[in-house]
Amino acid sequence: MKKRGILNAQLSYLLAALGHKDLFMIGDAGMPIPEGVEVVDLVLTAGVPTFKQVLDAVLDEVQVEGYYLAHEIKEFNPELEEYIKAGLPEAEVEYMPHEDLKKFSGKCRFAIRTGEFSPYPNVILRAGVVF
Repeated sequence: MKKRGILNAQLSYLLAALGHKDLFMIGDAGMPIPEGVEVVDLVLTAGVPTFKQVLDAVLDEVQVEGYYLAHEIKEFNPELEEYIKAGLPEAEVEYMPHEDLKKFSGKCRFAIRTGEFSPYPNVILRAGVVF
């Protein structure tokens, strides 16, 4: 039995299978996931697990070279924007309107659904390499 790191079998497999430049998303409980994008549904109840908990667990296991956020996070959830930036200090960030982010999420290999209920807590991550 695995004893540390991400224990969810589906998520652990998907993270291990990522290649350089692959896209994946961490989103809130209400983020629409386009048809054809695999969903790892972690939501248990409102707020459980939080976006921050999931992001931290994922960043402990995956190299990220870039990420995409909605412009709206700057106004409606600046604390979370700063949290994401602090967790990814070397990664390049690109902003787009929330509607465009939703469309862009169709390019993701998979999406992780959290229990987050705050505004615009959605990020698309681009896998990097460790060498």
